[in-house]
Amino acid sequence: MSAARPYRARPPRPRSAGTREKITATVREMLAEGTFHEATVEEVADRAGVSRATVYQHFASRLELVDSVCDVMGVNPALVQLRHDVVLPDAALALDRTISGSVAFWASESPVLGALYGVVAIDPAARNLVDRQRRDRRGELERLVENLAGSGRLAPGVTKRGALVSLLLLTSFETYCELREAGLSDRQTAAFLGERARRELLAPAG
Repeated sequence: MSAARPYRARPPRPRSAGTREKITATVREMLAEGTFHEATVEEVADRAGVSRATVYQHFASRLELVDSVCDVMGVNPALVQLRHDVVLPDAALALDRTISGSVAFWASESPVLGALYGVVAIDPAARNLVDRQRRDRRGELERLVENLAGSGRLAPGVTKRGALVSLLLLTSFETYCELREAGLSDRQTAAFLGERARRELLAPAG
């Protein structure tokens, strides 16, 4: 979620888009199941119903296979909407919708991201996706902070850096998972985080 480097689906190479999508969908399924990390390219190909050579025609490495999943996440409706919400003229509404949009995105991608975050320390492909996602999220939150500051809605004593740090914590996948583990529903999680964000960051409307 970055203004400098937003998620964008990369144009497919001049080969069958349908085959590429089938392979990417297979990788998503295997990630959600927790089986991709130890899978070979041959196993991915078998699962997708294509040859190993066909996989390599579309993707040069395991890293590119996972990166294609990141591109698909980039057109997730919750993420697309969030990019618009961070710059809403009503900065308080922008804050609320960013929090709820982040929860909606995590909820929709939780099975895949949970698997990736779980192996990030030992799988370069997973680490690449998580690092990319974090950079993009930081970029969008920086846009939100500029919106809050420019609208005069940052609470007294809250710096832009402090606001960004708070938002990074409140909108992280780890925070989302912790609250879900604590028994909160997605709706309750969004409400809890939204109330916390407003209390910490927003100046009274004047």
